[in-house]
Amino acid sequence: MKTKWKTLVFSLILTFIFAAGGGIVTYIGMPGYDSAAHPALTPPSWLFPVVWSILFLLMAYGAAVVYDAHSHLTPKATIVYLLQLTLNFWWCVLFFGFGLYLISFVWLLLLWGAVLAMIILFYRVDKLAGLLQITYLVWLSFAAYLNLGVYLLNR
Repeated sequence: MKTKWKTLVFSLILTFIFAAGGGIVTYIGMPGYDSAAHPALTPPSWLFPVVWSILFLLMAYGAAVVYDAHSHLTPKATIVYLLQLTLNFWWCVLFFGFGLYLISFVWLLLLWGAVLAMIILFYRVDKLAGLLQITYLVWLSFAAYLNLGVYLLNR
């Protein structure tokens, strides 16, 4: 499915507003995170913004395709998309802003469920839009491992 460039630009801007907000909170909270004990397999800090940038690009593209499809599922998919962006931002606040590692882990499980719902809805509207989000769910699964590891090692 071809998406309109205006929809894509709007989707990119909206998505990266959420990403920038989370990025600012993360940047401010990095000294606390860096001083915490980390589980095995923790990647270097520079990798996180690279991965998240790619994931946010894929999210924005998928959302634009779903929006332009004008499916009967588009409104529901859009709401779930915005919900997961909001949950993602608040996870950054809980984890990096407040250092609430256990609460942020539970929050991340909610985010994981919202992303799974988004994938299903996106897939029903446009298969590629849904499939592109699977990498996001995989990364969130890894992030859950890291989040729980940080909690367990620093309680």
